[in-house]
Amino acid sequence: MCFVHSGGIGQATARSFARNGCSIAVHHSGPHSKAKADALVNELIALAPNVKAAAFEADLSTYDNARKLHEEVVSVLGHPDILFSNHGVTGPRIGPHGDIQDVSPEQFEEIWRTNTGTGYVLAQKCIPYMQEKQWGRIVFTSSVAAGTGGVIGPQYASSKAALHGLIRWLSLRYCKEGVVSLTNGVAPALIEDTEMMKNPPDSVRSMIPVGRLGKSDEIASIVLMLVTNGYMTNKVSDLRLMFSMPQIIVADGGWTNGGGF
Repeated sequence: MCFVHSGGIGQATARSFARNGCSIAVHHSGPHSKAKADALVNELIALAPNVKAAAFEADLSTYDNARKLHEEVVSVLGHPDILFSNHGVTGPRIGPHGDIQDVSPEQFEEIWRTNTGTGYVLAQKCIPYMQEKQWGRIVFTSSVAAGTGGVIGPQYASSKAALHGLIRWLSLRYCKEGVVSLTNGVAPALIEDTEMMKNPPDSVRSMIPVGRLGKSDEIASIVLMLVTNGYMTNKVSDLRLMFSMPQIIVADGGWTNGGGF
């Protein structure tokens, strides 16, 4: 069973997983997104009648809500053996030339808690079952902003960069237990059919060398690859590179993450 968020990338990934026989826990953040999540659940059931799907509401800006969400998913669908942690918020959009004074420490902390902290809590709650079953996958959604600074602000870029360190630690620690919790990440650039990139101006599109923004289905195909490949761990697929130059994907069973440690 897979846990996903109901945003554009999450919807595309849920469809891809359902086609492959995976039951889906669809997370949404509040009443404003309930109809979208319910519609996705109905679509998944129609797409793959043998899979189970259900929607769960939680404001993931608090750790307690993340813990409650996990409990609710387990009670309805069972323990997730795949965690696709793709929820997130941006906070103030001050851009690459903004003033740091426009992002308060309280806003900075809230973005970190939502984008990084509650993903950590969900992983913390999911891993014991993965250890018990000797199988599990965790994929975090980062961003190219983690490496470039991005177009939103310091709170968003740094929260996504923090995920890279988390991915590396989880991978090194848990991939040694057979194939328990192979942990990877995907770092999209500008994806058009998402809340973050609604109606982007041509100036934004021109930032991508191939001349267009990415699509959620393209990200979903990478997530599926990371989940179905048992030899890949500690990878963060950088979609900025995918849209500009050949991508070298190392499949090494964790060797480059300190295999001799």
